[in-house]
Amino acid sequence: MPLTLRKTLKFTAYTVGGIIGVAALYVGTALVLSAIPVPKADPNAPADVTVFLHTNGVHTDIVLPIKTPQIDWGQSLPVANIPSQDSTMRYIAFGWGDKGFYLDTPTWADLKVSTAFVAAFWLGSSAMHTTYFHSLAPGPETIPLHLSHAEYARLIAYIQRSFALDAAGRPQHIAGHSYGPDDAFYEAHRVYSFLYTCNTWTNNALKASGQRACLWTPSDKGIFLIYGR
Repeated sequence: MPLTLRKTLKFTAYTVGGIIGVAALYVGTALVLSAIPVPKADPNAPADVTVFLHTNGVHTDIVLPIKTPQIDWGQSLPVANIPSQDSTMRYIAFGWGDKGFYLDTPTWADLKVSTAFVAAFWLGSSAMHTTYFHSLAPGPETIPLHLSHAEYARLIAYIQRSFALDAAGRPQHIAGHSYGPDDAFYEAHRVYSFLYTCNTWTNNALKASGQRACLWTPSDKGIFLIYGR
């Protein structure tokens, strides 16, 4: 075998082995840290406000009532921004993620390698995805959480900080992009990566509001495992 070919094959083997090793380390770390729970900060906190933790099987959202005495989300995120403009909606779901992935990948069939690469390696920007519901019921994919007014205030602040605001201090609606009749996208802060995913954002929302959470997780599986699902 020519020396040049042997060097090429050796380099290829080392490269492939390195990639496999890094991937295995990532998966192993995710499994371990996802299984380490962060307990509820105040187990005796009153149940003043009910919110929901929801997953579509891959991506998690925090679902809140649109209007409570503490905040009316409709003031800053009006239903006029969703195609249906349905003013009878009662809940709003918040999800954070890579902007390119969100806008260019409405279904998994639309996923491109380039989109996934940009999202994974800090090369893109981010967006907030809001989805409106008339009602929401507990189930395998939807967990109710009962927060005190103080905990809810911290959750509100965490979500608000995720929006990139315009010069007037308003969320910046990304017009012309929706998955269906009842959702909208907005500009957001931070950059998505394999270390800080949409589910990491949700997990941090749980921590910010003093709820049970994972020490760290990139996936929805870790969060739902903490809640026994």
